[in-house]
Amino acid sequence: MGQVLSWTLLSKTEGFTVITDPRKMACYSGVVPFDFQSGTSLKRRPGVSMLADKNLKTILHLAAMSAIRFDNDLRRYYIRKVDEGKNKMSVLNAVRNKIIHRVFAVIKNQTFYEKDLVLS
Repeated sequence: MGQVLSWTLLSKTEGFTVITDPRKMACYSGVVPFDFQSGTSLKRRPGVSMLADKNLKTILHLAAMSAIRFDNDLRRYYIRKVDEGKNKMSVLNAVRNKIIHRVFAVIKNQTFYEKDLVLS
């Protein structure tokens, strides 16, 4: 996570006081797919909201692209899911969501990020 994403998240959440839930932030930034359904007659495949904050989504996309370039757990996750047959953009969207959840976990716990933390 770089300075641009850090400052953007700080400004959008007003210091993590306005948006305190990672799920709400993921929804606000447009990385959570929603089902499109109207009764039983109209059904489309799930897609992300067009009302999302496009600037934040762009910055998260660039952060996710940068994350999968280096050898880390997000890259291994991306490669594993693509090898399973998932769509690359869908997996990249999941990486964006993981970045948001990790940022909020670090803020909530008031700790530094530990990449090799193993929970037993």
